Amino acid sequence: MKIISGPASKELAESVSNITGYQNVPIVSKIFPDGESYVRLDGSVLGEEVAIIQTTCPPMQDGKLFQLAFMADAAKRGGANKVTAVVPYLAYARQDKLFLSGEGISVETIARMLRASGIDNLLTVNIHSEPTLAQFPFSAKTVSAISLLAKYFVEKGYKKAYALAPDKGAMYIAQEAQQVLGGGAGHLSKVRDRYTGQTMQSGEGLDVKNQTVIIFDDIISTGGTIVGAAKILKEQGAKQVFTACVHPLLIGDAAKRILDAGVEEIIGTDSVPGPYSRVSLASIISNQLKGAV
Repeated sequence: MKIISGPASKELAESVSNITGYQNVPIVSKIFPDGESYVRLDGSVLGEEVAIIQTTCPPMQDGKLFQLAFMADAAKRGGANKVTAVVPYLAYARQDKLFLSGEGISVETIARMLRASGIDNLLTVNIHSEPTLAQFPFSAKTVSAISLLAKYFVEKGYKKAYALAPDKGAMYIAQEAQQVLGGGAGHLSKVRDRYTGQTMQSGEGLDVKNQTVIIFDDIISTGGTIVGAAKILKEQGAKQVFTACVHPLLIGDAAKRILDAGVEEIIGTDSVPGPYSRVSLASIISNQLKGAV
């Protein structure tokens, strides 16, 4: 197998290459003056299985998706036997259902596009809803990085911290973190308006007084849920509040709002490269590739 280092995940791809020992095939890429993307494989993939590592997070997630498709097409034209797309953050994965008349299902459109470009299977990380993968016309799998985030806090001296999920539906995330942390776990109550996106939260039944609490989630986008959770935890006497997520999108001033609400640190993974991406996905991606996904 060879690793193709997508422009959006160059450092992550290099780390995976170092761990696995698989040769890293770099990409020559540029944006033309009219805004169109150009990519070229800078190495041979003839007769090889290849893994393209390319996240599709904001900003310019559409452009990153097109780069992924272009790399897959180039690999197949270059004689690759099999193309696996490793997409740590999968754009449009949350657009997987019909809510209103006249809508399409965007993630299904993306899946068909990737299939047409030559992708044979896909590996992603903490997709928002795992059943979404059944909509793909090829093998698609998600793995979880929650344990990696929990290990980060154990190594920082926060073993036995309380793992909190933002709502009941995400309790499985808190429980996964709890297995590493060894402390308590619980969730807030949350109801979201599907038109406005606004949420109402409640901490009824939680016992976090004088505890270190880590709010775990798969994605932090605008930060509203975390801000509300932090305020509830502070009101209930939590000693320290941290937050950890796999995909730290942190749109606009989300990080500032979260920190201003009393959260001491925001920890994310390099699925979304940035200042809060303290945990690398290289180890779990490497393990999956060594097992042929």
